[in-house]
Parts: sequence; C-alpha cells; structure tokens
Amino acid sequence: MHRTVRTDGAAAPQNIIFALAQIDTCVGDLDGNAAKIMADCREAAKHGAHVVAFPEMTLTGYPIEDLAFRATFRRAAWKKADELATQLSNEGMGDLFVVVGTVGTAESGELPQNRLVVLHDGLVWAGYDKHFLPNYGVFDEFRIFEPGDRTLVMQIRGRRVGVAICEDIWQEGGPVGDMAEQGIDVLLTINGSPYEESKTHVRHDLCRRRAKEVNAPVIYVNQVGGQDDLVFDGASFVVAPDGTMLERSPQFVESLDYWTLPATSGYDGAALADSAVPLAPVMDPDEEVYRACVLGLKDYMSKNRFTSVTLGLSGGIDSALVATMAADACGGENVYGISMPSMYSSDGSKDDAADLARNIGARYEVQPIEPLFNAFQKQLGLDGVAAENLQARIRGVIVMASSNSRGALALATGNKSELACGYSTIYGDAVGGYAPIKDLLKTRVWELARWRNKHAEETGEVPPIPENSITKPPSAELRPGQKDSDSLPEYALLDKVLAAYIEKAHGRADLLADGFDEKTVDTVMRLVDRAEWKRRQYPLGPKVTALAFGRDRRLPVTSAFRE
Repeated sequence: MHRTVRTDGAAAPQNIIFALAQIDTCVGDLDGNAAKIMADCREAAKHGAHVVAFPEMTLTGYPIEDLAFRATFRRAAWKKADELATQLSNEGMGDLFVVVGTVGTAESGELPQNRLVVLHDGLVWAGYDKHFLPNYGVFDEFRIFEPGDRTLVMQIRGRRVGVAICEDIWQEGGPVGDMAEQGIDVLLTINGSPYEESKTHVRHDLCRRRAKEVNAPVIYVNQVGGQDDLVFDGASFVVAPDGTMLERSPQFVESLDYWTLPATSGYDGAALADSAVPLAPVMDPDEEVYRACVLGLKDYMSKNRFTSVTLGLSGGIDSALVATMAADACGGENVYGISMPSMYSSDGSKDDAADLARNIGARYEVQPIEPLFNAFQKQLGLDGVAAENLQARIRGVIVMASSNSRGALALATGNKSELACGYSTIYGDAVGGYAPIKDLLKTRVWELARWRNKHAEETGEVPPIPENSITKPPSAELRPGQKDSDSLPEYALLDKVLAAYIEKAHGRADLLADGFDEKTVDTVMRLVDRAEWKRRQYPLGPKVTALAFGRDRRLPVTSAFRE
C-alpha cells in the first residue's frame, strides 16, 4: 500500500530548497543529538531552506543494536521527537519540514521499527518505516526491527517528495518501484551507511539507477562519524536521472549543504543543470582510509570521554602509524608514547621511536623491561616462545599501568595481517581499548605511512614517520636477529593469500587454483584457523574493508575443518 500526505496548501509547483544535514550522532545521547538537530535547523532556516533532511536513526544514534528492545529507550526517543517538533514551532521554525530518523513501535507490538518522521508545524507530522532490513556483514536487523509496509509520498510546495530509508533503495522493486509508478518529483533517502574502501562509487551507481527508475533526482543523506567499530563517512550527494552529480558533500566531517529542486516539470540534464552546486573534492584512496581510521579513533575517544591515549613505541611501522593517527585525532600533546626496550632492542629502533615522538609532539618516556624480565625469570626460568611472550606481556602491563594512572585510552598497535595469523601475544601487545589499524593489512600500513609523510611534505610539515621505520625489515625483536619473515611468509605474499582466504572465503582448493603454492596455503590456513580465539579477545577497531574481523566474519573457535 502507499500513502500520500499533503503537508501544505501549495498548488502550483514551486522550488524546494533542501538542506542536507550530515551530522555525527552518538547512540543513546538523545539530548545531544536533538541539540545538533536544532542547531542545523536554525542555520538551515537562515539559509531559506524548506526541507532539512537528517540521516537514518539521527535522534537515537545508529546502530542502536539491542537498545531497541528497551521500552524505556523507545519511549524516551519518541518523547524527544515530540519535544523537537514543539521547540521548532516555538522558535518560529514550524514551517520547516524536518526529516529525522528514530525508533518506533510497530502496530503489532512484536518488534520496534526503524522509522523516518517528519516534524512540521509543531507536530510529528508523518512517519515512514523501513521496508527492507539489512542482515549481512555488520547488520543484524532482522532480529531487532520489524519491516514497514507503506510507501510515503509528501506534497510540499506543490511537489511530490518520496522518502526511503537506506536499505530500501538497495533492493529492486519495493518502495522505489511503487514511487516510480505513482510519479514523484524527487526521492529523498536517509542513510546510515558505514564506510568501506571503494564503497562511494557503488552508492553513486546505485542512486543513478534509482534516479533513472523514478525519473527524478535522488537526494542521499548519510551519517558521519565513528560508532564503536563502524565509521560513517558522510559523503552525501544529489544525483540527476541522467547521472549528473548535482551536489556532493565532504567525507568524514559534519556538513550542512544545500540543493534546490527547481520549479520545473522536466528532469532532463538541461533542466537540472542550473541546480548543480560546487562539489566537494574526491579524496585520494589512501587518504580516505587514513581519515576513516583517525575519525574512528577520535569519535571513540570523545564519545567515551577519553582525552588522551597511551601506547608502546617500538620504532616499528605499526606503532609509528598508530601514534601518528592518534596525534591527528587528539593532538600530539595528548599522546603518551612509551619506549620499552629489551636486551634485544636495536639502537636503531630506540632512535626511531624517539624521532617519531619528537615529530608528532608526543609525551615520551623510556621504560626498560630487562630488570622486570630478569625478576620474572628468577622465578619462572622460561625459554623459547614462553620467554618471548613474557617480554610482550611485561610491556602490556606497563601500557595498562600508564592507561590506569593517566586515565588514557590504551591503543593496541596490531595490524590485520598479524591479527589474522595470531602473530601477537594475548595479554601482551594485544592489550588495549582500541586498535586503530586492526583492519589494515601490513602492506596497507606501509602505503598509508608513505601517504601520511607525503601529505606532510605537501603541506609544509615535517613528515612524522621516520623513513627507517618504513624501510627496515619488520621484527618483534624478542630474540637476537629475529624477523617477522622467520614465522610468516613475506607480507607481500601473505597479504594476497589472506585477502583471498578471508575476504573472498576461498578454501584450500580455491587458493591452490589461485596459483599460491601448497606450503604457503597450508601454513596460512593453519595460522588463521588456530588464531580465532585470539581475535575474539582483541580490542575494537575501525572497519575500513569489505570484511573486517568481528561482526563481518563469525567462525567457530573450535572447528576441525581444514579444507
């Protein structure tokens, strides 16, 4: 079924100024989210906007996961929507059409619903419930929400404005097909679409198809900001039926942007050409991923009330990149870097750690671990891997002591390649509250480090990461002459196998058919399969690839299947 809501008395078609409010919300912060909504509405009203569109689940934050099941939370969210409508009217903005996302209760009473509401004239004027629920990757909405069963078209200033919520436009038919049959002047979709590499062009292509389907422009408003292990990149846009990009908002920052639907009846390229506005520049792919990791860390800190971070600085590439990201997220003066040399640490590594700290303006201290190691050894007398792991665990204790004493967020510095193969010490270098490069393969770490240094040079700054940290062979330095390649295939090969095994879900036969040699395949599969228990205990980190460890990939810890 479909529903048309007449929201004003205008008969002749008039132009509509849309404000695309790309904001960063926090799950559960109803007051804070509402305050951001009001601030953007005030600004949009000054600009003469008629419609202000916010992202999916704006009022509640997104994703709310099992908070949706709490009746007290749903009631508080609905009450806040009513208060917002009243406040808008009291401040003289009742004529605005404010589109916000929130949580609603289904008429059946079985499950809540992911709902879009329109605030207008002091009332929660109209509602629309998401039709299609995502249940793949990081999403688990079949368990949380009940799908809607209506198509909503609003008449505003003599124009027919269709609305949709995120997943609804990703499905063939459904509400978009219904609106195409009814005829609309513009399709507005509000979204909570997480970032991942190469996803931006996928959204653009999708909305070009939908714009052609409804023969009208599509307005895509997306959330921005970090929420636990997800990062939302914003990048809202407007696209014409002929594929022309009419508006594009920046990535990874809050932004309030405007686009005007002209008072014309045709929507060919010529009719809409004059409505185009300057487009935000497209980011370099390396910068995109880097900014995503920084924003994920920055928002995790601010939303959990951390003002500083602490981490071990080994002189290696991983800790150097994490420390640089941390400095970009919260300022170098709020980064506590700890060098923890052992009897096996090279002078070069110690110098690289000190140089990195100086370059980013971090607070730096040296805590040698040899005296502590010797004290343990007097009682334990360990050798081999046990002695190596003891060194890592001593360092973990020091980092956590720094975290506890300073109230700083402890950062784990492991990358995706190490995490995949279990090449880390549980309760040692794996300790921490957040892992900024958790979803970056080692080869990607090097690429981002080079990008960050190049960016510094281009902006007249000192490149933060010492060149030696990038070029020297990686080593945990837990025994004389140790290199990562003693335990793992070379990273250039390893990462290709990992990408196929993890992201493409290729089995042993598939990997051999891909051209990888049998010894490498068997080694990598064994390492990855045996490390699942470690990954379950690893800190959160920002998802930037199509398949990150965690909610994207759920495999049993105990499994005998090896093919």
